[in-house]
Amino acid sequence: MKEGQRKVEAAVASFGRDVNGWRVGSPFGDAAFFHGDWLMRAAAAQAGILGNDGVEAMYPMAKVDADGQPLDCSKASYTLTFPKGRLPPVEAFWSVTMYDGKTQLLVENPIGRYLINSPMLPTLKTGADGSLTIYIQSKSPGPDRESNWLPAPDGPIYVVMRLYWPKTTPPSILPPGEGTWQPPGIRKT
Repeated sequence: MKEGQRKVEAAVASFGRDVNGWRVGSPFGDAAFFHGDWLMRAAAAQAGILGNDGVEAMYPMAKVDADGQPLDCSKASYTLTFPKGRLPPVEAFWSVTMYDGKTQLLVENPIGRYLINSPMLPTLKTGADGSLTIYIQSKSPGPDRESNWLPAPDGPIYVVMRLYWPKTTPPSILPPGEGTWQPPGIRKT
């Protein structure tokens, strides 16, 4: 059983393509999609059970920063910055959700925020250049940046971006990991 779990975890870690520290692929689908590949099916369930196929949604996942170092908010604070005009290209909506790296669960936090998403755009602050920066850290980045804060535990984390109904024309994340839009790397501050 331990060897089986190790294989599943290795498949999750290597699925798709590495794009700026994000794993970008489409591990979800119906029985025909899996073609009897039980390891891929187990990896998809381990990474996020009940995901949509790539046409309906893409789920880039980051367990490392842009430099390839494991995300750990006991050791660093992070930012995720979307340059002006380079928000996730979707027909529906997008979100960025942070999870505890140990439990794979959402994290209780003082402001009750578990994600930052496109419906929140009117309440988020942008930089002078029009960019949008999300602050991923265990302590508040300060009152002037708290609207863009994604509270993290004091330990390992991972981040999942959800792009619902991804655009198929440029800029697009499709085909998975090869599209004209790429998620920006998570940077240590």
